[in-house]
Amino acid sequence: MSDTICIENGLSIVENPKPHGKSYNKWLGEQAKPSHREQLRVMIDRALEQKPADFDALLKLLIEMGCEVSRRGKAIRLKAPGWKNVARMDDKLGAGYSEAEIRAVLAGEKQHTPRKKSIVQPEPPKVNLLVDIQAKLQAGKGAGYARWAKVFNLKQMAQTMNYLSENNLLEYAVLEEKAAAATAHHNDLSAQIKAAEKRMAEIAVLRTHIVNYAKTRETYVAYRKAGYSRKFREEHEEEILLHQAAKNAFDEMGVKKLPKVKDLQAEYSKLLEEKKKTYAEYRRSREEMRELLTAKANVDRVLKMEVEQDVEKEKDHGQR
Repeated sequence: MSDTICIENGLSIVENPKPHGKSYNKWLGEQAKPSHREQLRVMIDRALEQKPADFDALLKLLIEMGCEVSRRGKAIRLKAPGWKNVARMDDKLGAGYSEAEIRAVLAGEKQHTPRKKSIVQPEPPKVNLLVDIQAKLQAGKGAGYARWAKVFNLKQMAQTMNYLSENNLLEYAVLEEKAAAATAHHNDLSAQIKAAEKRMAEIAVLRTHIVNYAKTRETYVAYRKAGYSRKFREEHEEEILLHQAAKNAFDEMGVKKLPKVKDLQAEYSKLLEEKKKTYAEYRRSREEMRELLTAKANVDRVLKMEVEQDVEKEKDHGQR
């Protein structure tokens, strides 16, 4: 991902990054691990499936599953296997899992609906950049990494070819033109969003100064009539400073005639709506640009490797 961002912005790629933190696969595995409360809810669901006679029988089933059950005051406390802290059997456990609600289910007063955890579907594999195996080996990577990288590169080139074929980009000139056009379109949308954000920020500042100017105008007029009295200023310093700051802001922004706050609010709302629409297109164009640039970078890498191999063959032939 870092390499892709560097490519799309015309930056160099770090060949020897220093590893730190956790690997993505390890982090992803931790994200998939259910929380303590989720695990407790699943255990309660399983216990209820066995139709316990009463609440005590349900607690006994939980204990048999390895759950630690204790009571402090009126609260039932549960601790699933492998967890250090306890969780109270109350509303914090989730709707439908408090002691009162479970007792009502066991008494036949209500029906229990297991809480299903939403599963995030993984995105389909996309084209990734090829690994420069020789550079990695020179940087100290071992033979095991080289074997993995070769398999990885084969898979990525297969995905790259599928992408090029599906999008009718098998001619290099067409791929190059499409990548350049996608980049230009993406940059244009980015400029539109930045311009809208800049104007929205200006409106927010201008609106604040107009309100402050209106609120403090009478005070400042009285201050002027008092001959800019030091005593008057000390008594109304905050209002006078707000008024002067507003006037300075108007001068800096080149505002000759103050617009109506209502008109500014309407312009702000229109810009915000346009920004939302543009941002949706911006995200789509960013993804398209990344895929095109990544595919082009992979093709460029393969072409470069072929040229280098031809040069090596010519050298060997000359030496013979």
